[in-house]
Amino acid sequence: MTASPESSREDGPAGRSEGVSGRGVAAVQAQIAAPHGRVPDFFIVGQPKSGTTALYEMLRAHPQVFMSELKEPRFFASDLPSPFNERPGGQPPKTFEDYLALFDRATPEQHVGEASTAYIWSDTAAGLIASAQPDARIIVILREPASFIRSMHLQLLQIRVERERSLRKAIALEGARREGRSLPAVVANWPKVLLYTDRVRYVEQLRRFHEHFGAERVLVLIYDDFRSDNEGTVRSVLRFLDVDDTVPVAVTEANPTVRLRSVRLDESVRALAVGRGPVNRAFRGTIKALTPRTLRRRAQRAVRSRVVFGAPQPPDAQLELELRQRFRGEVVALSEYLGRDLVGLWGYDSLD
Repeated sequence: MTASPESSREDGPAGRSEGVSGRGVAAVQAQIAAPHGRVPDFFIVGQPKSGTTALYEMLRAHPQVFMSELKEPRFFASDLPSPFNERPGGQPPKTFEDYLALFDRATPEQHVGEASTAYIWSDTAAGLIASAQPDARIIVILREPASFIRSMHLQLLQIRVERERSLRKAIALEGARREGRSLPAVVANWPKVLLYTDRVRYVEQLRRFHEHFGAERVLVLIYDDFRSDNEGTVRSVLRFLDVDDTVPVAVTEANPTVRLRSVRLDESVRALAVGRGPVNRAFRGTIKALTPRTLRRRAQRAVRSRVVFGAPQPPDAQLELELRQRFRGEVVALSEYLGRDLVGLWGYDSLD
């Protein structure tokens, strides 16, 4: 059971969104000052690739919970522009009115929530959520850093945000990318998304939410617990949300990690899908005339799933060791911050 990234769209970016992300904190605060609709009661804020999609799917099956059809609306991540104009579930909201419309179908008795993994690494999201919903409850899932980074890299390859297949090389590029160099065109103005090691600032990220909501309104889950006792973890979330925790819970596997077989092969499939080149354009025109858009997208995803992707290869043991050594200090700090021995759970005690 794994989570989705900031966007789970599989057929690639369609240009930069002109939504809330480009307007800054003041513009968002001005919009949320006078809401005209139901503001969510709770937020799943991350981490990506840590079970958030599965949790989202399991919670939305609960009769007392309403989750937006769109996962990753990311409205409050005003500092993190997204290159995706459309995602599964609909268009990303451009205004607060658009955002609140995602929850129009919720009944008064339901607890309303959304899931945007960008919020955990956004500098602005915690404060903006607190401004819109001071009593919000926050759910965070954290994963062992080395496995998290590896899974994140594979996911960004899958959605065509990353083009460097070697994780070691991608990490080595972080210095250049921080300066706006060596970036794929789709994220030319969004280098932060490819700064993998910057995402492992767990204590700093948790402090932002604790500062605004307090420890009693922030539930921190550990991915290992979610994997080993899926149902029990979900029931703890239901209790945290004050909804019935005795209803049947269907275990869900969502957004599994996959390996990109070949960037060139993926580009070929993409060229065919978008009609790049005279032959492909003619072929796509015929298919477009005969096939509904939904079916075309479903077929493209099926082709990518079977042809372009494969099972992940075993991790690079040496790189994994180097990453674990690099992040040992963060894991020690997180253990102390949460009062739980994650050093032992994640095997960092063997690095001594």
